[in-house]
Amino acid sequence: MILKDIRDYQRIYLAVEPVDFRKAVDGLAHIVQQELKLDPFSNYLFLFCNKQRNKLKCLTWDKNGFWLGYKRLDGIGAKFF
Repeated sequence: MILKDIRDYQRIYLAVEPVDFRKAVDGLAHIVQQELKLDPFSNYLFLFCNKQRNKLKCLTWDKNGFWLGYKRLDGIGAKFF
């Protein structure tokens, strides 16, 4: 199974503050619950960036487990904000 089409999520959240990229599913789900005050088991896509803003992690629930995605941006101007 692959991630759903982005249009199938009810909402997409981008965490404004960078996160420690050593965090995996449990650590990111904890951030969603404690800091964002949202339900990590919802039909939402959560996006997190690192301090340098050149890496991205996504977390989403698909009814029987979490998906954790990772993207490293390479090249000139690869920072996304």
